Amino acid sequence: MYINYSKRILQLFLVVLFASIIYSCAKNPVTGKRQVMLISEAQERAMGVESDPAIVANMGLYQDEPMQKFINEKGKQMGKISHRPDLDYSFKVVDSPVVNAFAVPGGFVYFTRGIMAHFNSEAEFAGVLGHEIGHVTARHSAAQISKQQLYGGLMMAGMILSPEFRQFSDAAGQGLGLLFLKFGRSAESESDRLGVDYSTKIGYDAHQMANFFDVLNRLQAKSGQSVPDFLSTHPNPADRFNKVHELADEAQADIADGKLAINRNEYLRMIDGIVYGEDPTQGYVADGTFFHPTLKFQFPVPGEWRLVNTPQMVQMASKDGKAIMMMTLAPEKTLAEAATATAERDQLAVVEKSNVTVNGLPGIAMISQQDQKDPNSGQIVQSLRILTYLIQYNGLIYKFHGLSKAEDFNSYYNLFSSTMTNFRVLTNQSRIDVFPTRVKIETIPSTMTLSQAFMKYNQPQDQLETIAILNNMKLSDQLKAGTLIKTLSKGK
Repeated sequence: MYINYSKRILQLFLVVLFASIIYSCAKNPVTGKRQVMLISEAQERAMGVESDPAIVANMGLYQDEPMQKFINEKGKQMGKISHRPDLDYSFKVVDSPVVNAFAVPGGFVYFTRGIMAHFNSEAEFAGVLGHEIGHVTARHSAAQISKQQLYGGLMMAGMILSPEFRQFSDAAGQGLGLLFLKFGRSAESESDRLGVDYSTKIGYDAHQMANFFDVLNRLQAKSGQSVPDFLSTHPNPADRFNKVHELADEAQADIADGKLAINRNEYLRMIDGIVYGEDPTQGYVADGTFFHPTLKFQFPVPGEWRLVNTPQMVQMASKDGKAIMMMTLAPEKTLAEAATATAERDQLAVVEKSNVTVNGLPGIAMISQQDQKDPNSGQIVQSLRILTYLIQYNGLIYKFHGLSKAEDFNSYYNLFSSTMTNFRVLTNQSRIDVFPTRVKIETIPSTMTLSQAFMKYNQPQDQLETIAILNNMKLSDQLKAGTLIKTLSKGK
């Protein structure tokens, strides 16, 4: 008798899959409704605990004790009145100029110094804090991961049954990737509602949260990076502005005296001196060269290559995306140990290796190959060729990797080599004596427009609109005597 094993396997797979779905339905802490949840609360916490060190290592913490104390106190206060009061929440300000706040599973919430610089009151901060805690309490990350696992399982079932489906599985996977980009619009809208609810409960005027969406809207318009609503994972900032004002009206309807805190001046005084934009003391590019004034080194950057600098690594990529270079620190104490560990850790087959001197500094140069194999057949599907330089300087070992597909390696070798062999000690004092731009809070002495105030405090003409957005004001706004405003200045 002929048995269709594919269908039997599929039937068994679906029985197990849907049985797991039935037993994994959990009550959502916010809605009270049952939903498919393949991630337990303990697993959520474990994910956060595992992710936190990597996030901190990659972005760095912004060193400002009063600010860190402020977000921790407000965060813990809000966590206690949230739908998951028993979570051990963690709140950090990370050292990034990007205007962003985000949460990872298990109660880990992060604010960039970029977004802290753009808030204009404690109430604005509290609304966004509530929004991020809302992602945690509503278990949006866990729900998203569960959907990915579920749909991944259904795709596997389809591939067992249908060769035609296998043919299009890659396209289907890409579609699912679009569906499950970080928090869909419904999750963002739910977190907006929770942000209003939570910030109101700890005594802040949630209308200020809506006002911050006006800042986001203006930043988006100025950057020219607006995204059509149907493709955006976030609701349009202009739509959120109106909706959050409506939600704030509803939340405040039952407050007897209607008195809710804004605390504009208190917040502005707290962020006085915060670093704004890129911090050159952590490394910067000028005249085609990357300079690090703190560690005192420099190296050239290939023309038209994109560079991303983080506390953990400097990454550069060619415009066509066919080659990348990375510079980081090797943890080993000697060059020989670093060379051995690099080959083992990165699974490199070393083809050539030699001791070198780079502008008076001892080093090791290696050319290696890394074969990427199909996990099923074991056949090589792609080979990468890597040029590595390990350079010892001032008690540290700097590790450069330049890599591309093996067939493209010769085309990029000279660029790789030119960058690495021109690593040198930075001695030019003018490149060392650089300071970040900081937010400076000024008090308007008399009635004047924002534009006139900027003229009084010698703000750069080409940045007036940017600084106006930073204040969430317009250049024509009339300001009363005693009003605090943000200005920009360079200094330690």
